[in-house]
Amino acid sequence: MIHELRIYHCMPGRLPDLNKRFETITLKLWEKHGIRQVGFWTVLVGDSNVDLYYILEWQSMAERERLWGAFMVDPEWIEKRAETERNGALVARITNMFLAPTSYSKIQ
Repeated sequence: MIHELRIYHCMPGRLPDLNKRFETITLKLWEKHGIRQVGFWTVLVGDSNVDLYYILEWQSMAERERLWGAFMVDPEWIEKRAETERNGALVARITNMFLAPTSYSKIQ
C-alpha cells in the first residue's frame, strides 16, 4: 500500500471554496474513478490556516498513475473545475509526497 500526502496551498480567502468543491464535486468523481481517500485535514493550530491536507491510498504507483490519469482528463472534472475557478484559482500551489510506512506504523 502506498499513501500520497497532498497539500493544497490555497489562494487567500479561497479555502472555503476549495472545501466546497471537494465535498460537492471532487469526491463523487473520485468514487467514480476508484480513488480512495484516507482523510482530509485543515490546520487548527500551526503555521498556515489556508492549507488543505489530504491522504490518498493506492495499491501501487501503477494504480495511482492509471486512476489519477483517468480522473484528470475526465470531461466532467475539467468542466466543474473551470466553473469553480471562474472567479480565479482556488489553489496557489500543490505539494505532494508518497509516503512509505515504517515497520512499526499502524497503517501499512
